[in-house]
Amino acid sequence: MAPRRPYWRGYLKLSLVTCPVVMTPATSDSEKVRFHTLNKDTGNRVVSQYVDSLTGKPVDDEHEAKGYERGENDYVLLTDEDLDSVELETVRTIDIEKFVPRGSIEWVYLETPYYLTANDKIGDEAFAVIRQAMASEDVVGISRVVLSRRERAVVLEARGEGIVVWTLRFGDEVRPESEYFTGIDKKSDPKGVSALEAVIKKRLKDWSPEMASDPIQESLLKLIADKKKSKKPSKAMTAKSTKNDDEEKSNIVNIMDALKKSVAKELKSRKSG
Repeated sequence: MAPRRPYWRGYLKLSLVTCPVVMTPATSDSEKVRFHTLNKDTGNRVVSQYVDSLTGKPVDDEHEAKGYERGENDYVLLTDEDLDSVELETVRTIDIEKFVPRGSIEWVYLETPYYLTANDKIGDEAFAVIRQAMASEDVVGISRVVLSRRERAVVLEARGEGIVVWTLRFGDEVRPESEYFTGIDKKSDPKGVSALEAVIKKRLKDWSPEMASDPIQESLLKLIADKKKSKKPSKAMTAKSTKNDDEEKSNIVNIMDALKKSVAKELKSRKSG
């Protein structure tokens, strides 16, 4: 899998130590099976577009704007320039404000992971100093950063040669467990616990990413492969495919010829120089 393009560029800061960094998503859903919506009768793709709710006419991209509703059918319009004017310092800088012991943040607050790395060789040493200091003290850093025009609280954890950044859910987004775990019988049968402990020990294994495989995805891929085999191409499609293959082969030959000529020309110019 090829490395993904950076999602965010800016600076990592701790006290007087600053270095340029890039942040890249640690997860990807591009490998998932995706479907297009089609017109069942024609087989053509169905496209969506924004339309004016009153006139019914399509709205071009340049005429779209953000709106904050202040009353029924009454909106405050905000342009990109308006939104840019309220940018915070955290748009470009992750300034580590405080630290907490590693493992003290409950998993339910962790949202989306990113990989944070130094952006150039000049910043490698400063990045390494910040990373190693956190690892040595067995702590994670707490900071804030603007992502998609929204300031998010983040936690920074030293991991290997880099740093993992987790966005944190806001406190009011996490429902207190006490609302759901009350009334549960706290008593447990010691013999039953002992029996299940033996089962757990037998099933104990080292973690592997294969444990989080997606059987539905695998079944979908098999279904799609079977349908591809059963669908016979028409004569017209076969002829067109053959023509395209011939053109592609011709293009490859032409490109190779051009490359050979280019190399020969380069060598000739070097000899003459």
